[in-house]
Amino acid sequence: MSQRQEPHPAGQRQLAEELQALGWYHDNLTRHAAEALLLSNGQDGSYLLRKSNEKEGLYSLSVRGKDSVKHFHVEHTGTTFKFGFNEFSNLKELVMHFANQPLIGSETGTLIVLKHPYPRKVEEPSIYESVRVHTAMQTGRTENDLVPNAPSLGTKEGYLIKQGKIVKNWKTRWFTLHRNELKYFKDQTATEPIRALDLTECSAVQFDYSQERVNCFCLVFPLRTYYLCAKTGIEADEWIKILRWKLSQIRKQLEQRNATLKS
Repeated sequence: MSQRQEPHPAGQRQLAEELQALGWYHDNLTRHAAEALLLSNGQDGSYLLRKSNEKEGLYSLSVRGKDSVKHFHVEHTGTTFKFGFNEFSNLKELVMHFANQPLIGSETGTLIVLKHPYPRKVEEPSIYESVRVHTAMQTGRTENDLVPNAPSLGTKEGYLIKQGKIVKNWKTRWFTLHRNELKYFKDQTATEPIRALDLTECSAVQFDYSQERVNCFCLVFPLRTYYLCAKTGIEADEWIKILRWKLSQIRKQLEQRNATLKS
């Protein structure tokens, strides 16, 4: 069996330039990070390419199909990109091929095709140690059609258990984070929120160990501190990190506004 020839330095530079030019190549993204990005901000058919740690010249194509992310090996042979039994002269050719022909069928019977390149252009807060959550993008059929969709920046939603204001009982509520507003609803089907919290008035977000429950954190406002609990410590950490990132962005905007007024 012949060994794969090591790429020439000039070929390596050319490959690096080709990857960077893609826009949807995420160099040091981990498997878990890719899943977090595609599940939190992607849609069916969202995909990205990342470097595989298994060996030199091996990459992973991560693709979202319904509520799961599949990972496929793409190997650079030195002159072509090998994907299963197929070989392509470049990655754009690979994408064009699988935009029309399904990669695989998912467990639900949905065919997984490459529809929406997931760009690396805009960065958001860490939700894992080395994960950068990117803004969801409004995507067209090709990477040239990528258009930033600012309203989706740093969004998050999910169930949290909230302590009551007067009666200190705990109730499960559906929370949504959008722009600088944290809203909570009776449940996921409710259309009107019970309350909308303006994060520009929030002074701190931190873990809270004063409750009998675990995985709790609190949001400090001038007139009230809100106590919330997540199902897991990881989930609580995700909420804290994205909320703290929001507060840091609000402070930066305020500092920039003040600096502009002074100048």
